[in-house]
Amino acid sequence: MIVIHDPKVLQQTALELRAQGKKIALVPTMGNLHAGHASLMDIARPLADVLIVSVFVNPTQFGPNEDYDKYPRTLEADKQVCEAHGVNIVFAPANESIYFPDASTFVNEHACSQGLCGRSRPIHFRGVCTVVNLLFNLAQPNVAVFGQKDAQQVAVLKRMVRDLHIPVEMVVGPIVRESDGLALSSRNQYLTARERAAAPQINAELQALADLAKTESDSKVLAKHFMDALGQDAVFEPEYIEIVNNSTMLPADKIEAGNTLVAVAVRMTESRTRLIDNIVL
Repeated sequence: MIVIHDPKVLQQTALELRAQGKKIALVPTMGNLHAGHASLMDIARPLADVLIVSVFVNPTQFGPNEDYDKYPRTLEADKQVCEAHGVNIVFAPANESIYFPDASTFVNEHACSQGLCGRSRPIHFRGVCTVVNLLFNLAQPNVAVFGQKDAQQVAVLKRMVRDLHIPVEMVVGPIVRESDGLALSSRNQYLTARERAAAPQINAELQALADLAKTESDSKVLAKHFMDALGQDAVFEPEYIEIVNNSTMLPADKIEAGNTLVAVAVRMTESRTRLIDNIVL
């Protein structure tokens, strides 16, 4: 395994690999790698000859007063995770090597990104699309693997790839959870002990909603059931629950089996940590 910091070196390396007929897989991450990230590497590994993992805390997807400065940066530990999961190249650039000081070009997606997290984080998906487009240009992947936990991000990036005719196959890995059901996230480490004990209730209520959806198809009734259940504990401050089409992220009034996503965002009241989760009905 090698570590590359210079974008130009990565791009030249990737172009040479493609010229040799090698197939490249990319797993983009912001580092602080956990078992969820490792599962994406394991999915990607058999899909290509060369596996690249990027480790980059992307500043353009963080809004004012978000956690960019305190987001955990653990490159040495991340490299060990990558090596253990068959990664060939770790790409760990500095901010200034990715974004020019006077950078003025961004990639916007204007449909899938408007609701859910896009409503409270208006520049977030612009930053995500821009950095992923940059990574595609640098790593030249044939296939890229993302996680289902960030379901809206997946929909936005799939739309970007489709609309811009980017020749990358998009693969989505399932949500990886702790034994108590909490979706793995680097932000879980921000939780207080009380919040960590309560947080699995988010997934438990999503599962209860899925059971209810077997007999109740009205999305408003389902959403109210979730809000009422979570609102009983003062540690939770639900930001949204939305029942949407899994591809378009547009509201779904009625349940369409297999293509209806329930997405939630919850702010924890003590640490102010924002957790997201989802389930496909």
